[in-house]
Amino acid sequence: MAKVTAMEIDDPNSNIPDQISLKFSINVLQLLKSSQMQHGLRHGDYTRYRRYCTARLRRLYKSLKFTHGRSKYTRKAITESTVTEVRFLHVVLYMAERAWSHAMEKRQLPDGPNARQRFYLIGRLRKAVKWADLFSHLCSVKGDSRTSLEAEAYASYMKGNLLFEQDRDWDTALRNFKSARAVYEELGKYGDVENQVLCRERVEELEPSIRYCLHKIGGSNLQTSELLQIGEMEGPAMDLFKSKLEAVMAEARSQQAASLTEFHWLGNRFPITIAKTRVAILKAQELEKDLHGPSADSLSAEKRLATFDKVFTAYHEARSCIRSDLASAGSAESVKDDLHGLDKAVSAVLGQRTIERNQLLVSIAKSKLTRRRDDKNEKVTKPEELVRLYDLLLQNTADLSDLVSSGRDRKPEEVTFAEECQLKSLAFRAERCFYLARSYSLAGKRSEAYLLYCRARSLAENALHKFQTHSKTDQAMVKELKTLYDESRSYSCIEHATGIIEEVKAPENLSKKISTISLSGADKKVEKYLLEKLDLYESAVSESNVKAVPRIERFPPAFQSIPRNPIVLDLADSAIDFPSIENRMKKDKKGFISRLWG
Repeated sequence: MAKVTAMEIDDPNSNIPDQISLKFSINVLQLLKSSQMQHGLRHGDYTRYRRYCTARLRRLYKSLKFTHGRSKYTRKAITESTVTEVRFLHVVLYMAERAWSHAMEKRQLPDGPNARQRFYLIGRLRKAVKWADLFSHLCSVKGDSRTSLEAEAYASYMKGNLLFEQDRDWDTALRNFKSARAVYEELGKYGDVENQVLCRERVEELEPSIRYCLHKIGGSNLQTSELLQIGEMEGPAMDLFKSKLEAVMAEARSQQAASLTEFHWLGNRFPITIAKTRVAILKAQELEKDLHGPSADSLSAEKRLATFDKVFTAYHEARSCIRSDLASAGSAESVKDDLHGLDKAVSAVLGQRTIERNQLLVSIAKSKLTRRRDDKNEKVTKPEELVRLYDLLLQNTADLSDLVSSGRDRKPEEVTFAEECQLKSLAFRAERCFYLARSYSLAGKRSEAYLLYCRARSLAENALHKFQTHSKTDQAMVKELKTLYDESRSYSCIEHATGIIEEVKAPENLSKKISTISLSGADKKVEKYLLEKLDLYESAVSESNVKAVPRIERFPPAFQSIPRNPIVLDLADSAIDFPSIENRMKKDKKGFISRLWG
């Protein structure tokens, strides 16, 4: 830029304001990430984020005095000449975000968008592309080079989303996603650490969409299992990809469900005639492979819990389909029997998965029970929480045992399964008693804790004996019961010894406390308040890094002794003879019969 002298600035005919163009700077990615994470998208709540964008636009319009009229709405266009502040660029950006979040809100409907809603969804994405293009154009003129690059990447990302949702023109969608990725890869090399991390995260979020576009074009040998692994990634940029992946998987399941004609449970085979029920059961079985397959140990606890939730949703959907079929079955007894058997089998499997999920919650709670209390951002488990979880497990096993035992003709497999449920309930009772004892121990109730530990040891011994005599022994459960037996014995001895020590030391501690009692409190060193030491130049307020209550004046004030009113005793009352007032009292009128009997 050429030098500007003082004479040129003072010259009223100078054209310096026309020559100097003010460049605005916006960190687009950081601004959007902070807005999204703080206003709903941390939990995938697009409705909340859309409302935030609307409120944000209202505040921007009002502060810029860029309203569109009160009585008659007249939209004001934002052009290059309009952008005199950086907030005008914010208006365009949040218009694009509002349209995009509205489209994603329609995408996340429980049953998926219907034809009308999908038409509206694509219209909102087109609107988001329109505003993103305008934002990119304005930033190329009014923004600095970095802002212009980020705006261009944002517009490319929105165009790719639109084509991705329309399920067409995969080459153009691929070019847009690659263009956005290239910009963020370049921007991730510069700036502060936070900006570099955000750019790398956006590159990782764009990678699955790029690979999916290549898969649709035919330039990649991506398998379905690899697509599912990609879909486990989190982030707002992944939600559209996940919805597309779910649609693809649903289509594949509907084709695969034609071969699923029977449901196997406890050696029984139940025919499945409805296609929707087949798809739901097939989805649940695919998810169960992730929980019980070879890669189950590598999954984190949070992912396993999320998978359990999806399994429950699939089985509940299957049960609702079965019961709707039962309602429309009519008088066909054979069909009703098959549907009742299928409903019982699916309900039993659902009960088993519920027990497994609660056992996973127990293992998570136990891992947090033994941690130190100085762990940051970790809530330490209390024994009462484990008692509540074991109450749930006892209820689950009782419900499952009742479900399997119901019916007229009980098969040997069902009898064996009910016995296994009863054995599990014995183990859960022992565990519950143990953690109930721990809660009493933490409360300082030694005698109750000692008795509960002894009871837990006897329950564990009984359950262990029955497990060892049973034909199908669960080795993991046997190992847990042995550990529980040893821990119950150890803790009962500790509680017994601790209780004896406390009982022996109780008189000594009591005598110490009594010896230190002072009615006046003169032996205690009490710091004076501000009004009591006005002659001293001392602060009554502690330093900022010390958490202490300011000692200005005692509140509430201390009690003061005051003279009470004298007690007046009326001694003359017993010596006064009061006159009779019977002549003034109202007399009852008696009739003729009452006079005879009076």
